[in-house]
Amino acid sequence: MGFHRINLAVNGRQEQVDISANMTLLDMLRDELVLTGTKNGCAAGECGACTVLMNGEPVNSCLVLAVECDGAEIVTVEGLSRDSQLDPIQKAIIDAGGVQCGFCTPGILIASWALIDRNPKPSEADIQAALVGNLCRCTGYMRIIEAVQEAARS
Repeated sequence: MGFHRINLAVNGRQEQVDISANMTLLDMLRDELVLTGTKNGCAAGECGACTVLMNGEPVNSCLVLAVECDGAEIVTVEGLSRDSQLDPIQKAIIDAGGVQCGFCTPGILIASWALIDRNPKPSEADIQAALVGNLCRCTGYMRIIEAVQEAARS
């Protein structure tokens, strides 16, 4: 199995990474770039804990091969804050009490951010649809939905 050198932007920073052909984007982010906010919940694309933005679209990073990311722009949960200031969705989810164990939170934040970016005034149904691929076993989702509504008002 050969190694490949890829070039990509991660959280606004240009990166050049040597990876194996079968390495996932999730493993590259966590193991090569030490961006551990993105979580490995199921490794099967079912839970959404590994959600990142790839060229502006939410993807399950456990299902994307890193070699597919050559030339791509990736945003992880670490890339949401700017100049040590939380993004409004990060602040809203904390303020609403939408975090319990926190394992699903990075994926939920990314999916929510992407929703607000494309739909600045999402309805509750829009939020539910955007988060359908993000499983949370702790919160019951209502506080998360409230947080997304609050962030959209910000």
